[in-house]
Amino acid sequence: MTRKQMLAATLAGALLVGSAPVVFPSAASAAWTGEIESSVSFRTGPSTGDDRIRYLKAGETVTIIEKVNAYWFKVKDKSGTVGYTSAGSKYISVSGSPDAPASSGAGTGVIVASVSLREAPSTTADRIRYVAKGEKVAILDKPNSYWYQVKDAKGNVGYVSTSAKYISASYQAPSAPVGTPSEPEDTGVIVSSVSLRSGPSATTTRIRYVAKGETVSILGKPSEYWYNVKDKYGNVGYVSASERYIDANYTPPVIAPADVPAAVQRVIDAGKRYLGTPYEFGSDRSSTSTFDCSDFVRTAFREGAGIQLPSDSRSQGEYVKNIGRVTTDWRALKPGDILFFMSYEGSSPSDYDDVDKSEETITHDAIYLGNGQIMHTYSKDSGGVRIDTMGDDHWEYRFLFGGSAM
Repeated sequence: MTRKQMLAATLAGALLVGSAPVVFPSAASAAWTGEIESSVSFRTGPSTGDDRIRYLKAGETVTIIEKVNAYWFKVKDKSGTVGYTSAGSKYISVSGSPDAPASSGAGTGVIVASVSLREAPSTTADRIRYVAKGEKVAILDKPNSYWYQVKDAKGNVGYVSTSAKYISASYQAPSAPVGTPSEPEDTGVIVSSVSLRSGPSATTTRIRYVAKGETVSILGKPSEYWYNVKDKYGNVGYVSASERYIDANYTPPVIAPADVPAAVQRVIDAGKRYLGTPYEFGSDRSSTSTFDCSDFVRTAFREGAGIQLPSDSRSQGEYVKNIGRVTTDWRALKPGDILFFMSYEGSSPSDYDDVDKSEETITHDAIYLGNGQIMHTYSKDSGGVRIDTMGDDHWEYRFLFGGSAM
């Protein structure tokens, strides 16, 4: 942000709250930095399964952009490269203020209905105070779709819901400073020369070969086997999704279904707050620092709807069956329903030809979001809680039944 832009933001804040001006942090106070204490991996994503960019060496200083969760910082090194590193004090010592991380922008908001100002972007975080209808706040950041980081007229910094039910907001995410490398959210690096085709099939016309080392933008994933991509020349087509051909960083888009009941939406929102939380088999049911599949589902329903589900997936399956609204056709499911799966037998439909699903045991469960999307966690390597697209893949072949727990 230039000096003129900061001055304008400060004046805007002063005008916003009248006699009790909101003062935006100065460039000095906004710096949130870390000094590397011990050599640590600098990765492309917040998971030990993500690619290592390089090692950060002891003594290096990085700018902390945000704290993704209890385990990871998003940081920028001295060369301007943005990535992720461990938040453990063994590896990094932190100084400065997180109240206005380097990536934050400025905006304003008027409270439409009384809302909690919380210490962290979660409904389980401590409430600082209620912000009353008509109060004006300065918006410092938007860490995700559900929360604004704000400063109130009393100088309290915390988090409020982004819902239009609670706040009328004017906020624009900051653009990257000049010289900052662009970071496409969904990209892939070609591992081995592969055909770029006009459709998601090996029988469609080849547009060209994409060479090893090329980077492509991933536009979508129509099935387990194909990515829809754009190459460096602007050609749009399809390449194999096999790891043999592409090293992909892709997160399926979340498409919000229409007319989702409020109680169901609260369950979904509760689950989304834990995206990226690490996987641990047999996780502690009294903690939310790690989850296995059934612990995650149980937590989302407890926090979102006040429903106390059994602690394991098989018991949760019986719970849903006892309610009586179940189906073996996943396409008939509604958002908020729980899906139950058998063990993995292979990636091809033929691997399940001789399976009598009525005799199979539940080994996994997930929350249905609608539009073929499921939210779940199933392994450390997969990155913890995540959203996947279901259909013509092993999740579809393994599906046993699903239904409502409400």
